Amino acid sequence: MYNDGKVVPIKAAIDQAFTTPLARLPVVLLQVRDKAALHLRQGLQALFDNADDTLFEMADKATSNSEQNFLFEAMRDLRLKRKSIERGYLDCFYDAFMRIGQGEPLPELLASASFDRPALLGNDALERTVTVDAMVNRVLACDGLALDQLTLRFATLTGQPLSTQGNPLAPAMLCGYFLQAGRNLGVGIKVKLIILKLFERYVLQDADQLYGEANHLLLVTGVLPELKAVPRRRTQDRPAPSPQDVIKHDLRDDQDVELDANEQAVFASLQNLLARVRGRVAPRLEASTPMQPISTRDLLRLLSHLQHFVPPAAEVDDFNLHQQLEQLLTRVSVKSGTYRKVEVVDEDVINLVAMLFDFIHGDSNLPHSLRTLIARMQIPMLKVAVLDKRFFSRSSHPARRLLNEIATAAVGWGASDDCQRDALYVRVEKIVQRLLNDFNDDPAIFADLLAEFLAFNSDERRRNELLEQRTRDAEEGRARTQMARQRVQQELNRRLLGKTLPRFVVRLLEEAWSQVLLLACLKHGDTSTPWLGALETMDELIWSVELHSEPPARLRLLEVVPGLLKALRDGLASAAFDPFATREFFAQLQALHVQVFETRFAGIAPLKDASERVLVLDEIVLPSPEQEPSVQSPVHLADDDPALLQAQRLRIGNWLELIEGGEVQRCKLIAQIDSTDSLIFVNRTGLKVREYSPMALAVALRRGDVRLLDDTLLFDRALDSVVSQLRRHQAR
Repeated sequence: MYNDGKVVPIKAAIDQAFTTPLARLPVVLLQVRDKAALHLRQGLQALFDNADDTLFEMADKATSNSEQNFLFEAMRDLRLKRKSIERGYLDCFYDAFMRIGQGEPLPELLASASFDRPALLGNDALERTVTVDAMVNRVLACDGLALDQLTLRFATLTGQPLSTQGNPLAPAMLCGYFLQAGRNLGVGIKVKLIILKLFERYVLQDADQLYGEANHLLLVTGVLPELKAVPRRRTQDRPAPSPQDVIKHDLRDDQDVELDANEQAVFASLQNLLARVRGRVAPRLEASTPMQPISTRDLLRLLSHLQHFVPPAAEVDDFNLHQQLEQLLTRVSVKSGTYRKVEVVDEDVINLVAMLFDFIHGDSNLPHSLRTLIARMQIPMLKVAVLDKRFFSRSSHPARRLLNEIATAAVGWGASDDCQRDALYVRVEKIVQRLLNDFNDDPAIFADLLAEFLAFNSDERRRNELLEQRTRDAEEGRARTQMARQRVQQELNRRLLGKTLPRFVVRLLEEAWSQVLLLACLKHGDTSTPWLGALETMDELIWSVELHSEPPARLRLLEVVPGLLKALRDGLASAAFDPFATREFFAQLQALHVQVFETRFAGIAPLKDASERVLVLDEIVLPSPEQEPSVQSPVHLADDDPALLQAQRLRIGNWLELIEGGEVQRCKLIAQIDSTDSLIFVNRTGLKVREYSPMALAVALRRGDVRLLDDTLLFDRALDSVVSQLRRHQAR
């Protein structure tokens, strides 16, 4: 616009306001939120763990092949979308708490959400609505008083009126989050209703515990202590078991019990596929008589022997299970003088587990440091699979869950991370070593290790999620600031471009009054009274320093100046404007107004220095308090480009791998900011590492600078891959 090095720069302290996060929740309310989130996450995990078994039982009892295939597809769809639904649920949950902190009404999730799009129609919609209403009413009937007390305490903490229906922990809201998160689940109404029933059983059934813990936490911190404590639920309502009890129940001690029909069907189908790869586990001797099969118990003893010779992680790549077993069987055969062969069932288990671990070993979605650790778990996992074939059919099996939980927790590990100092890595390493040292033939050790790891990881997740939330809040605040800054620029340019005004007035409007407008826009919006008042003050200031020749102008100036000066002082003070610069400005403004009176109405020659004027020709661009890297891409792809569609399908919680200059870094999507068309990515500790627009991300995907990671459950991904491989082999 213009450049005058002689003009003293104006220093404003409000730059700090640009980066100050907006309304924050009280600390105790954050504690309530995080504790409730952990409770809800555990409920969702139990829901999905049991949904697989429930749908399998339904498929086994199906009366037609089409119905059975439909249920199997539903199982697959639910399994693939499990993580995204869990993430989406918690995103809705956190967003609701953020809204009540800002005094915003919560959206009517039940009114708009469905399990798929387009919305359900006719009888399906009615049936779903009736089911959800019944679920909500049952919770309100049992725990309505506790919820009412919690709502009162929330309202007291936030200082905002809050209805019971608008409480983020209200049953209608809890159901709404679930429906919203599962809106892209492509299953029929029958399956949807079953999933809703499971949601009631594993999430809503423990609402009394959820409300009780929240009320107690607020009570002990002094929030409405006068409210009478709510009595416990009806005596016939059994208390919720601990996670460890649930895990141990899933792994029954009666290992000799036969598989049920569903589990038999699963293992039989796997055996049928494995028939073509048999014969790989045998002594290196010519088959001769007598031949003696090795019992399962003897096989377990051989595996326990091998288990103590598993090499360290740095050398585990050279460990070949088939080769080790062949050598061991050869030694046993030579020593006994008989041809010792593994039973067909046990050989199928060995081959299947070996193929699963071959997939895991080559899975680029896993960090290398984790792959080497998991590779050391191969023999313990093989032993538990030999003991209990439900390992392959039950997603809730403790050994299988332990593998999945470890992989999920460590997906963000990078190649440059110092794993030896990482608490999570150290914990996983201890788990692996304990399995190798202590696991003989009692699978209960997996239940113990899983419970311990879940307890440890919940603390890790809570810390990381808190940092992620802070990053998300900061980025959303930055986006709002950027939009407000653009709005202020628009108003300044609309009023100043093409006008000739005193230099010091233009400078004040650009560097100081722009910040008054910015704060008004951020705090109250661009339709609010403070915003409109600041614009009016700016208009009056501009008019008061313009050249007027009409007689009524003097009278109007006399009327405007007192109120104008007060509005200017109040505005500059609210924006923490430099007091020295304020005094200098008002001195210049006073001199200019006197000059206007004398020049226009008394015929006295003007004071040149006091009214030096400039013609505003260049658009005003307000400086940003921080240098923000551009996230827009100069390249534009077609709307149907596969890379762009892939970028647009990203959801909160999805992981990426960034490849730059030979260095690899993993990051997770935590926020999609529509106002700035930005995708915000953080590392696994919650710190921001990258920002993209969808188009820029798509271009990076096409160039190979970014790779999307598959963060579905490790065991399920491995099993699907092995089954597909065996089917292709069978079809040849």
